[in-house]
Amino acid sequence: MNEWEWQLLEEKTPLDHLEISGVEVKPGSRVRLRPRKGGDVMDIALAGQIATVECIEQDYEGKQHVCVVLDDDPGKDMGLLRQPGHRFFFDAEEVEPLSPDDFPQVPAVQKPTILVAGIGNIFLGDDAFGVEVVRRMASLPLPQTVRVADFGIRGFDLAYALQDGYETTILVDACPHGEAPGTLYVIEPDLKALDEPANAGEAPQAAIEAHAMNPVSVLRTARAMNIELKNILLVGCEPETLGGEEGQMGLSPPVEAAVDEAVKLVKSLIDRVQDKVQDKVQDKVQDKRGPGSTQ
Repeated sequence: MNEWEWQLLEEKTPLDHLEISGVEVKPGSRVRLRPRKGGDVMDIALAGQIATVECIEQDYEGKQHVCVVLDDDPGKDMGLLRQPGHRFFFDAEEVEPLSPDDFPQVPAVQKPTILVAGIGNIFLGDDAFGVEVVRRMASLPLPQTVRVADFGIRGFDLAYALQDGYETTILVDACPHGEAPGTLYVIEPDLKALDEPANAGEAPQAAIEAHAMNPVSVLRTARAMNIELKNILLVGCEPETLGGEEGQMGLSPPVEAAVDEAVKLVKSLIDRVQDKVQDKVQDKVQDKRGPGSTQ
């Protein structure tokens, strides 16, 4: 019976459950469709499909019908927008209850807690340093808890990404400090200073230029958006050239030579952060077990 035929039935009573082959079936239960022989083309197409029970109803003649949504239906999460055409009604004897053991266990996906954000403009010489570092890191096997992303000059995208509540954010960018080109730095920005004016007499900077990326401006914008900033690290590299007025594609030789070392440096920071997290977990377990426990 399809959706349109079901609408022709007048008095429908919803049921909270139904027993099929000795198994309690209710909304949310998984079933396999077993349409009776001699059905139409739709019955043939649906035979053997896995579906989720949406509701169970009883018509005015006392007959019970199971309303299902196919697991493979791309429109199953559209709510009322998917009606009609995405719900199907079957008699109780046309559905086979399935147990959780019938489905393979899918490991839970861990939410990333560490963000590695590449920053830079590939048309401005060594300013592309951060972009190149995360490009190389993207092909490495990393834990599920680590997200590596190239933000380029998209400051607003990075600010909004910080809303995801990362425990640690590692920014990778060209960072002039007057040292030899290719020199690497690890800097921990003073987050308290973000609320202070950039220069005496100036208002706090919260705006991001549409076609540029300044890490401090991004962090100030995130703070202005009431985003909680936790552990922020900046892996910087001393540039040799930022392209000049005409711009430049490609990194200078000393900065190019520093990229692989920067990848190793970022990975070591990730390992250090994860070790600290593991130590905290072990400390909590030890506290629960009590002093002197070794198990």
